[in-house]
Amino acid sequence: MADRIFIDGAAGTTGLEILDRLNGRSEFELIQLDEAHRKSAEARREALNEADIAILCLPDDAARDAVELLDPSKGTRIIDASSAHRTTEGWCYGFPELVGRERVADARRVSNPGCYPTGFLGLVAPLVREGLLPADWPFTVNAVSGYSGGGKALITDFERDDAPGFRAYGYDLRHKHLPEMQARAGLEHSVLFAPAVVPVYRGMIVEVPLHLGAMAGEPHADDLRASLADFYTGSSVVSVRRDGNPSELVLQREAEPWDGMELFVFGNEGGSNARLVARLDNLGKGASGAAIQNLNLMCGLPETTGLSL
Repeated sequence: MADRIFIDGAAGTTGLEILDRLNGRSEFELIQLDEAHRKSAEARREALNEADIAILCLPDDAARDAVELLDPSKGTRIIDASSAHRTTEGWCYGFPELVGRERVADARRVSNPGCYPTGFLGLVAPLVREGLLPADWPFTVNAVSGYSGGGKALITDFERDDAPGFRAYGYDLRHKHLPEMQARAGLEHSVLFAPAVVPVYRGMIVEVPLHLGAMAGEPHADDLRASLADFYTGSSVVSVRRDGNPSELVLQREAEPWDGMELFVFGNEGGSNARLVARLDNLGKGASGAAIQNLNLMCGLPETTGLSL
């Protein structure tokens, strides 16, 4: 019997991508509201409680309101693509490679990771867990993303004839991803985060520069690379470049959808300095692709079904 799926917020960028990926999949029966009822609280309540799994592609406050519409007796399970519940007790963090596939598969409420945190945590969390990087280190993150991650307003800005070539932001140092990155990596200090948007539709590069020689134990860049490679052994979604790092990393203006994530460890001669880098699609493993991966696990399907890898 097909699982009934309702995407609340299917008109947004993430929701549209998820809908497109689920269309035609016989494992699922999609519950869809017409335009006249899409914002009706009563119609949404009915759809949410009719679904086996609801995927929330909403602003944070609207996602919290949607959870309040659920009747606990109906048993609807949730995947929340917003940042509303990423550090909330009782919610499973939807990063299967970090928290375990079985935990996601059994969860009632799953919070999808943010796109930038996916890159940062994919690099840092396993190394902190293994003791190769100290939890009390003042980590910094430099990152650029395609403009599709900013929603309709930012897409419009970047598709104008006079679109900016580079847009840096987050200068109030209060980005909403900061609590997620700190909590899910098990860090003692908040991360210093420098995000920017570039004129490509999709794709992102997340970089964590490290002065390894200033750390206790002076870990070597090669050790970090080997540890990450071991951690992700067997993953079809996350890969670690072991040898022959490229001399540059590029985001293509017209990139195809991609649901994987590639990790790099660049080290200087002697290995005392390193640049940890994640390359991913902000709409793939950074959003819609991650939601599909989690949905597959929750429905007892192979986690890569329907993914572009």
